[in-house]
Amino acid sequence: MRFVSGLTALLVAAALYLLVMERDRFLPPRPVADVSAASALPEAGAVSVLVQVTQAQTVENAVLLRGRTEAARSVEVRAETTARVVSDPLRRGAFVNAGEVLCRLDPGTRADALAEAEARLAEAEMGARNAEALTTGGFGAEIRRLAAQSALMAATAAAQSARRDLERLEIRAPFSGLLEDDAAELGALLQAGGLCARVIQLDPIRLVGFAAEADVGRIEVGALAGGRLADGTELAGRVTFLARSADPMTRTFRVEVTVPNADLGIRDGQTADMLIGTEGVKAHLIPASVLTLDDAGRVGVRLADDDDRARFVPVRVLRDTAQGLWVTGLPETARLIVRGQDYVTEGVALAVSLSGDAP
Repeated sequence: MRFVSGLTALLVAAALYLLVMERDRFLPPRPVADVSAASALPEAGAVSVLVQVTQAQTVENAVLLRGRTEAARSVEVRAETTARVVSDPLRRGAFVNAGEVLCRLDPGTRADALAEAEARLAEAEMGARNAEALTTGGFGAEIRRLAAQSALMAATAAAQSARRDLERLEIRAPFSGLLEDDAAELGALLQAGGLCARVIQLDPIRLVGFAAEADVGRIEVGALAGGRLADGTELAGRVTFLARSADPMTRTFRVEVTVPNADLGIRDGQTADMLIGTEGVKAHLIPASVLTLDDAGRVGVRLADDDDRARFVPVRVLRDTAQGLWVTGLPETARLIVRGQDYVTEGVALAVSLSGDAP
């Protein structure tokens, strides 16, 4: 019995020795702290934010202008001589072809004046020939030949003037188009410069808008463009004119887009929204809710930088869509703060949580 008790005591003593003196050899090793994991912990007092990583994409860009339609050509056809109208008037809205008579004037005595001028011209031509022959044969003075030549030139000019005066009695359309006003009434006396009719050309028609200084540099002649009228009619054409000089009052630049109008359905002076295509740009699609202002009043967003600190970046909005805003000004890859951006300022430490949701 004493032997068993002694053996038990010996075993207990050995176990205590091993547990106290040799425990490192028998116990499993302690885990070593992960330094990198510890460094990834947020700083004390860091603000929790939700961050979305966005990538720049190439998007089609455009300049939106508010404008109007304008006739390609518009002219007031006026009389060049004084006479009474002897033709029936053409009514407004009528289509006229180039060269068609709009107003015919009473010739009066102009035909007789032309006949007299042509007779004087024939007489002057004969006198000039006789004077030339006498001077060449030595029977006439040089001054007589010169006088005859001068008389011939005067008679020629008078005959040409009489012919033009007769031609001016028929006032014709300079191009094909529509009469915007009634032609002059039968029996009306037209003075030189008096209005016969006004003709407008609507095919093609122009869309006219005015671009701001910030946008005019992105517009090029020949660029594709479109338009939408107030009634929903959509148009397509190209930029045919871009002003080099700004309007002195508005500091904007005139832009013209030419579009076809074969059925003449588009009228002069209609309101139109113009969309002019420009070169594609790199932009980010972001939620509209993330836009904020800095202390200087600039519009921008807040990003989380590589050190998990807040940074304000100003942006420029290209356009608004149902999915969000397309903006420029951000780096190629941006860590956008989509929740909590209003509670941080420049340089504040962040506790970042990532979101994969699209705008």
